[in-house]
Amino acid sequence: MAARGGPGLWVWLGLALGVVVLDQASKTLIIGTFQLNDSREITSWFNLVRVHNSGAAFSFLAGASGWQRWFFVVLGAVASVFIIWMLNKHPTQTLFCFAVTMIMGGAIGNVVDRLLHGHVVDFIQLHYGGWFFPSFNLADSAITLGAICLILDEIARVRRTH
Repeated sequence: MAARGGPGLWVWLGLALGVVVLDQASKTLIIGTFQLNDSREITSWFNLVRVHNSGAAFSFLAGASGWQRWFFVVLGAVASVFIIWMLNKHPTQTLFCFAVTMIMGGAIGNVVDRLLHGHVVDFIQLHYGGWFFPSFNLADSAITLGAICLILDEIARVRRTH
């Protein structure tokens, strides 16, 4: 499917697949190198760790009885279908398509973890002066980048209409 004036759907799907592959490769490396809760200081503000998150962002619902695993799998699948529909509907909006592609790639990366392990593997830990940001992974980073790009795209859209 060629987009009218923008990259085709297959380009966006390939980019999302690239996010999933990089995310899963990094997690496989961490699982092979670290035991659960191991930590290695890289800099004074950055550690590599291995933690498992059965919840969502910031461990939301991590203490639930297990239903959240399947809820987040279904949510990721539904979101991916919706994003593919959006990519088809707005093929000329490059920043928008990039944003939702990053979100989809990150969501699928974390869904794969939930299906394979029952939890998400997080391994990036930022800290400063005794304060630790919740650990995250490349899929989470892609989702965050996508969200930032969505905001920038909306700001640009609003400015164009004024």
